[in-house]
Amino acid sequence: MEFCDECGSMMKTDGDRWVCGSCGHETLRDEAKEEAMMTTQGQEESEIVDMSDTDDEAIGPTTNARCPECGHDTARYEMKQIRAADESETRFFTCTKCDHKWREDDH
Repeated sequence: MEFCDECGSMMKTDGDRWVCGSCGHETLRDEAKEEAMMTTQGQEESEIVDMSDTDDEAIGPTTNARCPECGHDTARYEMKQIRAADESETRFFTCTKCDHKWREDDH
């Protein structure tokens, strides 16, 4: 993957050049640099994990959070950093009664 030096957008290959779809900037491709790039091509798919026989307590911690679907007041939660590092984590909830999933972000 290559990023545009002019605007920072992701570039695409076009023959022997990288071309920015946003601003049109072009640069020559570097074969040695591209060989060092990682790809997902040819990687094995991860195996599906069956959690149906796992106790709720083993899945993760719970907290008091009202489910927007059924109104139950307990949910399992996890926190993930899905935005920029200088922004807060996103909280993901799963209702312990109906398994409804939702998320909350700090604004």
